[in-house]
Amino acid sequence: MSSKESFVASSRRRPPGRRVWPKIRLLLLVAVVAAGGTALYPVWKAANPDPPELKVRYRTDTPATATAAKPSLEVFNDTEKPLPLSDVTLRYWFTADGAASYAFNCVNAAFGCSNVAGRIVAMDKATDSADHYLEVRFTAGAGSLEPGANSKGIDLQLFRTDHKQLKQSDDRSFDAEMTSYKEAEKVTAYKRGVLAWGEEPDGTEASAEKKASAQAAAPDPLPAPPAGVLFDDFTYLGAKDPALFKHGWLVRTSKGGPGIESTWSADGVTFPATEGAHEDGQVLNLRASTDGTRAGTKQASLGTAASKFRDGTYAARIHFSDGPATGDPGDHVNQTFYTIGGTGSKYSELDNEYMPNGGWGRPGPKLDTVTWFDHKTNDRVYETTNKSLAAWHTVLIRVKDGVVAYWLDGKKLFLSNGKYAPRADMSVNFNHWFIDLPFKGNRAWDMKVDWLYYNANETLSAKQVQSAVDGFTDEGMNYFDTVRESR
Repeated sequence: MSSKESFVASSRRRPPGRRVWPKIRLLLLVAVVAAGGTALYPVWKAANPDPPELKVRYRTDTPATATAAKPSLEVFNDTEKPLPLSDVTLRYWFTADGAASYAFNCVNAAFGCSNVAGRIVAMDKATDSADHYLEVRFTAGAGSLEPGANSKGIDLQLFRTDHKQLKQSDDRSFDAEMTSYKEAEKVTAYKRGVLAWGEEPDGTEASAEKKASAQAAAPDPLPAPPAGVLFDDFTYLGAKDPALFKHGWLVRTSKGGPGIESTWSADGVTFPATEGAHEDGQVLNLRASTDGTRAGTKQASLGTAASKFRDGTYAARIHFSDGPATGDPGDHVNQTFYTIGGTGSKYSELDNEYMPNGGWGRPGPKLDTVTWFDHKTNDRVYETTNKSLAAWHTVLIRVKDGVVAYWLDGKKLFLSNGKYAPRADMSVNFNHWFIDLPFKGNRAWDMKVDWLYYNANETLSAKQVQSAVDGFTDEGMNYFDTVRESR
């Protein structure tokens, strides 16, 4: 082989190392760049966080010392997809006043307070600005927020169950200067249990990684409240609580009977915390008081504004009293759970009347269960249960196919049918009144109601009603009304 041939052959063959080395250098360069990028990513991400999926605005109209905290909240959907409100949880953080217990209610919401649930939670680790929070959730019935939409105002009340004034100056989420809606990062929001807005009292923020709060485990979505059902556990501030009227109740102050004519007063309608009551311990208390004169007498009544109840199950947990809270015993008081509606040929009334000392010439203690046909002619049928009921009892009225059945603690007391059945839709009422005034001197009587339940669709047993009530209160649903009025 010539020298020329040797040169050509050698120029076509490179050693393996010379061919691989450029590739290795390229790979090393990529690795170095990638490593640097990975190290810098957290810094870049902190400076360029993802926009929040939702945000919360807040306002209030209360000073630092008030009978109730009144946070009004708005939830905004900042994504390009619909946001089911049942995916959202809000937390309003506060510091409890000593050992006081707290309750809440919903005053107003565009999608209805029937779709708002809440509970008061004590924090595992208190901070300087909070040791409790009010957690607010929404049922599926609240619907979804479209992209860019907001929930509009959700008006809430947070108050002490002893109804003493509360101090808000050390409450993390309270801001007296926010009298118009502004973004509030001290009210936190969670999407499916993950912190999505705001900063918790310990400094935890809604991060790019959407780090879940240790206390924000995702709860199961709340179903919409059942159709044709009214439930209320009487969590209210007092007779003038705006939530009471928004929820469809009327405190009677009008003239007329029964009892001592035209002595109906709002003074006797209160909502104290009471031993033996469920959950937050509040009850409806109806106090009938007198000094033995008409001028010194006050009777108490609370009833639904709407007359929309007929067939189905009426149930209430009631504490009847055999003796006065103050003063001498012996009055002919009437502690009543009843329905009434219609006029003339459509008149309808179903009564449970407990009289611890009797009345109208008949001795007590006794419970009269009564179905009326005509009040003017005293056309009615009734059954009397002669025994003391000075304790808590579950009182039921069941109406189906023209038959009315009265039950006490799961035992049937009386049944009426034929013409003695409702012919019109009725209101639901609780009354406490004096049949007469047999003696002078100051005294006051109390009748307590823990909750009211009505189901237009089913006739239920006391156990079934209690199970339903326990389910509602376990979810923090202290009120809803899905009963439609007849057209």
